[in-house]
Amino acid sequence: MSTEIFRELLYLWLKSWRSIFEIILLSVGIYYGYVYFRGTRGAKVLTGLAIVFLTLTLISTLLNLVVIGWIVRGFSVFLAIALVVIFQPELRRGLAELGGHPIFTLTSEKRETVHDIAEAVTQLANKQFGALIAIERDTSIRVYEETGVTLDAEFSVELLLTIFHPKAALHDGGVIVRNGRVAAAACIFPVSQRETLDRSLGLRHRAGLGITEESDAVAVIVSEETGGISICHRRRIERNFTPETFRQRLSEILLHGPYEEIASEELAGEVDLPATRDDPLVSDQEERRNDTLAV
Repeated sequence: MSTEIFRELLYLWLKSWRSIFEIILLSVGIYYGYVYFRGTRGAKVLTGLAIVFLTLTLISTLLNLVVIGWIVRGFSVFLAIALVVIFQPELRRGLAELGGHPIFTLTSEKRETVHDIAEAVTQLANKQFGALIAIERDTSIRVYEETGVTLDAEFSVELLLTIFHPKAALHDGGVIVRNGRVAAAACIFPVSQRETLDRSLGLRHRAGLGITEESDAVAVIVSEETGGISICHRRRIERNFTPETFRQRLSEILLHGPYEEIASEELAGEVDLPATRDDPLVSDQEERRNDTLAV
C-alpha cells in the first residue's frame, strides 16, 4: 500500500513539477519585485491604479455595466506598458545594477588609487571635514561633472584635504574621481527621494545614495558632525566604518578582493613622487580653533 502511494506521489510530481517550479519562480519574482519597488513614488501610483482597476471591475460585475466592463478590459491590455512608463527610473536602475554586477563588469580601480582614497578619507574623518566623493565606474557621470568645477588633476591626499577644507570655495559639493584623477569638484549630485531612508541622513548622504541610484558609481561620505564614514553602492548605504573596515570594504567593492597595504616608498616610486609628508597639509579642528588668525 505504501509503495503504491509513493508511486502515485512520484507520478504526480513528475507530471506537475513544471507547474510547481513556475509557481515558486513567480512567487520569488513577485516578492523581490515588491521589495525593490517598495517605498518608491511609482509604488503609490501603482497602488492607486490597482484600487481604481479593482473598484471598476467589481462595480461592472455586480451591476452588469457592459460599457464600463469593456473599458476596464481594454485598459488592462495597456497595463503592462503603463507599468513600464511608471517604473521607468526604477527599471533603468535595476538593469544598470544587473549590468554592473562584478560578474559582468570589466572596471577595476588600481590598487594605488584605492590606497590613496582610503588614506584621504581617513584623514578627512579624523579632522571631521565633511566630504562626498563619487568614484566613476562603467556608467559615465559626466553630466554631473558639468555642474561643478572641472579640475582633471592627479589624485592626492593633499588635494582632497584642500578641496574639503571648511573654508575652501569648493568644499560644498561632491568630487568625481575617474581613472585615478580628480575630474571635478563642487558637483551637484541627485538627491535620493526614497521615503524609507533613515530620517537622520542629511543631504550629503542622500546625494551619495542618489548618485548610486542613477549610475554604478561608488560614493564615499564623511560626516562633518561625527566624522563617520559611509559607503553607497548599488542603491545601498553602509555606515559607521572604522578606517580599517573602510579600507577592507572599499577594496572588496572596487578591487573585488581584500585590501593590501602599500608601503609609502613603493607607492611614491610607482608614481614618481617623493615620499608623503608626515605633517598634514591642513590643520585639524582643534588647531584651527586656537588659531586667532584663522578666518
